[in-house]
Amino acid sequence: MNKKGLAILMRTRMRPNDPPKLSLSLLTNELNQRLPNSQGNQSSGRTVEQASAEGNKKLNTEREFELVRESMHLAISMNKTEVLDDALDDFSAGYFSLESENRQRLLLLLAKEYDLNRTQVRELLKQYLGLEMPSGENAQSSGLEEEALLSAFYRIERNLRQSLKPMYEVLFERLNTHPGGLRFLSILREDILSILAEQNIASMRALDSYLKEKLSTWLSPAALELHQITWDDPASLLEKIVAYEAVHPISNLIDLKRRLGVGRRCFGYLHPAIPGEPLVFIEVALLKNVAQTVQEVLWDNPPIPECNATCALFYSISSTQPGLSGINLGKFLIKRVITLVKRDMPHISTFATLSPIPGFMQWLLAKFASQLKLAEAADMSQSSAEGSDSTFWENILETEEEKALLDSSVGIAAGKNGMEVMLNLLTSLHYEWTNSTNLLPVLKPPLMRLCARYLLQEKKRGKALDSVANFHLQNGAMVERLNWMADRSEKGLRQSGGIMVNYVYRPENIEEYAHSYFSKGQIHASAELHQDVKLSKELAGRAD
Repeated sequence: MNKKGLAILMRTRMRPNDPPKLSLSLLTNELNQRLPNSQGNQSSGRTVEQASAEGNKKLNTEREFELVRESMHLAISMNKTEVLDDALDDFSAGYFSLESENRQRLLLLLAKEYDLNRTQVRELLKQYLGLEMPSGENAQSSGLEEEALLSAFYRIERNLRQSLKPMYEVLFERLNTHPGGLRFLSILREDILSILAEQNIASMRALDSYLKEKLSTWLSPAALELHQITWDDPASLLEKIVAYEAVHPISNLIDLKRRLGVGRRCFGYLHPAIPGEPLVFIEVALLKNVAQTVQEVLWDNPPIPECNATCALFYSISSTQPGLSGINLGKFLIKRVITLVKRDMPHISTFATLSPIPGFMQWLLAKFASQLKLAEAADMSQSSAEGSDSTFWENILETEEEKALLDSSVGIAAGKNGMEVMLNLLTSLHYEWTNSTNLLPVLKPPLMRLCARYLLQEKKRGKALDSVANFHLQNGAMVERLNWMADRSEKGLRQSGGIMVNYVYRPENIEEYAHSYFSKGQIHASAELHQDVKLSKELAGRAD
């Protein structure tokens, strides 16, 4: 094994670029004098050495927290460049030294105590509302009077804009221009999101929203560098590709080398402030046709000559920074890669994906469970429930589908009706149904039809319920084709029953499709999938 391969192999199990724990330098002496020391709190006859280890640890932890808090305050309030740099260094280093509980405590303090001054905002609003509006067509005043009146509006509006900026904006702005500051900000937001996942705190939501908006601006496409990642890149960069691959894990060095070799491409967005670390990367397979299974892409079969390829298939896109969640860097990356591939390989005419459907099985099993509960509550089987006038009842399986399921599942899965049989099969521990030559063709029609319904019809706030579908649709793709048993991995079966989907990007329609999806929630799809959705609607509304 060469040196590069050994380096990647040894380091891929380590999380890349863990933040260094630097020592604090600023304000230590001052704060040690201000904080109580152990000797001052001892009762007579007791020494520091006799104090309990637990008490000392608690005292040291509090002293450390106050040091970081003070350095954060200085980083916001100071203006002298030479002292400011030290404060920013001390704050970032000190933050990494804090335990999780104190990080959360510090962020809550930042969100609440360094928010905007609402008293000032209210006062300015009162002044603004108290101004006399220009009288328009009935104006009797001279030009000088009107100019003075407008000047008062402009002055208060300027002051309002300034007062509506929270004080922590200063910290974000200063960190962004400080060495290592952008990466530190992404870590701060990762911790903020972790807090919000457990507690819905209004001030913390506002802090997250403001920081996300700032990061979106600083990480605009103009500030990002598109880099084609190859085997010739440093091992430190390649190890991050291995560590961060989120869709199809890279199994070994041979797998990695193949994904970067002939017939494959890997592109990443890098930022000058975070050198050597892709913020998001995409893997591309050059194929003759749009792949229908993940095996066609990941198996070690020799690739076709690149000159024979007509399709660029995006089979994996991964973000590397949890703190950049919700910032759609992938949208810009896909468009840039399409432009680059079209320029370098004019014979490529199709741009598509082979994508997972991570939310399908969760939605389907919940749908089955709710319908079975309705039937059970009414103490009736599905056949008698068909006549139910319940608002929430719907037919999910066709009569022929249910009969075939009941016939072919004898001795494999029990159930009073087709939905219960499907529920038991799909939740079986080892997915035995995938090895049954009788069950597979019986399960395929209802699962494919219901999957089409899930992708095209099931929505949340007017947008596709499935997260991956929403990502590609808002980027201007259309839903082209569902692929049966395309991913037989445990993850693929658990998330989508092994079904995968091809989204297609047609360069001439990308902007149109993205706009219609964003403005009206319109999902563009092939005629075949629309037909499946139409059938599901008719079935759900059938009265008999």
